[in-house]
Amino acid sequence: MEIAQEQYEKIADCFPRQRGNVNFQNLVVLNAILYVAEHGCKWRGLPKSFGNWHSIYTRMNRWSKKGVLDRIFMRLQQEQMIRIKIEAVSLDSTIIKIHPVGTGALTKLDHSRLVNPGAGGQQSFIWLPRMLNAQ
Repeated sequence: MEIAQEQYEKIADCFPRQRGNVNFQNLVVLNAILYVAEHGCKWRGLPKSFGNWHSIYTRMNRWSKKGVLDRIFMRLQQEQMIRIKIEAVSLDSTIIKIHPVGTGALTKLDHSRLVNPGAGGQQSFIWLPRMLNAQ
């Protein structure tokens, strides 16, 4: 997706007026935004032919907050220059540490009691001898 100069002139009234010393024309910024939207790359991955990625991102961010991008994309679709639907998806990978006992993990046995039952602590059972068939 790339907008040509003739196509840009049809939608030029949607853009804010450029004032002062501007490094990038609105057409270059729009084409950079379309490139990122089409390829799904990060802003840092923008080709050098578009210029400094941070400057383009800053202008795009300003346009987004002021509603300029909404007007531009609506007009592009009305003029049938592009057909695009941009959706944002956010995934969260929050991690909460849980003690192994809380997950149902098996606990370690105290082997010192099994080897030497007389070693400290209470006994876990009582031995009661019984006589079988006592007469």
